[in-house]
Amino acid sequence: MDDFTTQLRNSWHAGYYLYFGIPIAWLCFLTAFLVPIGLLFTLFLIGAPAMPEIVRLLRRLAGYERVRAGSWLGTPVPEEYLPLDGATVDRLRLALTDPGTWRDALWLPMATLTHIVFSVLTVPLWLVGLLVDGLGMGVGGLLARRREAAYGVPAAPRRSLLLRHIVALADTQARWTAALLRPSASARMAERVAELSESRAGAVEAHSAELRRIERDLHDGVQAQLVALSVRIGLAKQQVRSDPDATLARLDEAQAGVEGALADLRHVVRTVHPPVLTDRGLAGAVRALAASSDIPVEMSLNSVENGRRLPASVEAAAYFVVAEGLTNIRKHSQATQASVRFTRGNGLLKVTVTDDGRGGADEYGGSGLVGIRRRVAALDGTTSLTSPKGGPTKLKVELPCGS
Repeated sequence: MDDFTTQLRNSWHAGYYLYFGIPIAWLCFLTAFLVPIGLLFTLFLIGAPAMPEIVRLLRRLAGYERVRAGSWLGTPVPEEYLPLDGATVDRLRLALTDPGTWRDALWLPMATLTHIVFSVLTVPLWLVGLLVDGLGMGVGGLLARRREAAYGVPAAPRRSLLLRHIVALADTQARWTAALLRPSASARMAERVAELSESRAGAVEAHSAELRRIERDLHDGVQAQLVALSVRIGLAKQQVRSDPDATLARLDEAQAGVEGALADLRHVVRTVHPPVLTDRGLAGAVRALAASSDIPVEMSLNSVENGRRLPASVEAAAYFVVAEGLTNIRKHSQATQASVRFTRGNGLLKVTVTDDGRGGADEYGGSGLVGIRRRVAALDGTTSLTSPKGGPTKLKVELPCGS
């Protein structure tokens, strides 16, 4: 009975998936009439405000079916839509020009038909299949196992004749839904181009901001110290003959100024590309950051400590992510423990910085995370921040690393 029980369970899940398509079919049927009615009234302008809302309803219905089909197939069905934001005219234009709107509208009659047809076909398959497969797989399998026990003849696995077709119908329905609702290659390409354009603009802005910061640091720090140094040396030259002791004091001040200027210059260089990255690699540089932290930092660095080194741009981005994350933890989180974790695989370097602080981090509240997001986006990476009130806060970055 084991084969029959397994087949019965699988068929039950498939039947539930198909039968639940009946109310979906009715909703699709009603929406299929609502869309052309909204278009008709839009032509007379009185339906312009309602059309974007109809499209939102259509998106929710299609989105629910994407989730159902993806759950059955075990693979999420992606969705891509233009945001319906702005004034009424803008929302109407976006709703009518979005390829996803017409893709979903085409899916409505197809979904209505296939859900009803497949649900109707499932009824006789269940009724006859329970009898046929119950005898063939259940009773026949039991007799075969008794023969095996009595005569030693192996009992071959019993194959379903009818119930397995219910599972096949559910597979077909889910694949059909996924094929109709999945964004086209051109839509995905357009979305990708938009993402790259946005990340490129962010990278250019981040680069400009970085240049302005470097210029400001050099102007306000190193340059001011060099000017003061020049003045002290000039005064020392004037006093070298008349007052050697004063000249020596001026030279001591100039030497201290040189050391201060060198320290500021090293700080500027570290913000461009830290020398510790070149000398000790990413793992050593992160350990140096953790050693200078005011709170304990748990580290998992095996994936970047062993094996081939990452590209310099990836190492620099990962280093600044950790540096910014630990700085924010020290300044804002009131945390007692932090962790830094690196994982590497499938061509991605994943950097995760977490803390047990109070949470509530605001990415756009001057925390420096906007700069991190732009730096990561310039390398075609992604950044996510999770920080609920009460914590914990998790900063996660994924960077393409080519290995």
